[in-house]
Amino acid sequence: MPDFSLENDESKGVLLGILSAFCYALRNLTTKKHVTNYNGSTIMLYQLIIVTLLLILILFFSDFSNFESQLPLLLLIALLSTAIGHTMMIHSLKHFSVATASIISSVQPIFGIIIAYIFVNEIPSVNTIIGGNLILLTVIVKSVRSRK
Repeated sequence: MPDFSLENDESKGVLLGILSAFCYALRNLTTKKHVTNYNGSTIMLYQLIIVTLLLILILFFSDFSNFESQLPLLLLIALLSTAIGHTMMIHSLKHFSVATASIISSVQPIFGIIIAYIFVNEIPSVNTIIGGNLILLTVIVKSVRSRK
């Protein structure tokens, strides 16, 4: 990694990745507390409302020139990997610890890679394939250990 600087795109990416992981962990811990009182769809609706309010300002600074051509794929990703996937993940918190559910949900990027390959003909690099296999191996090991 090059020198740490907020002008460097790689440094920004690492910081945003760490912030994202922190927010994801915070969301999972908060959700675990409420999963016994609400169903997964209700929790997802609340999360959608909160995220919409937090991100609404981005609408004023974003370029939507290609939005119409990308809308079908965006809807597919929104439904398959986000709405259904996250609702199922929240439901899994009734049966697994937050740590186990989070590790198992890390398979989501692999589905994103597969969907990108099928619909956009985006061929993953060797490093991406190796990373995907490491994720799958981790999920399998954690799943086997959680059953014991």
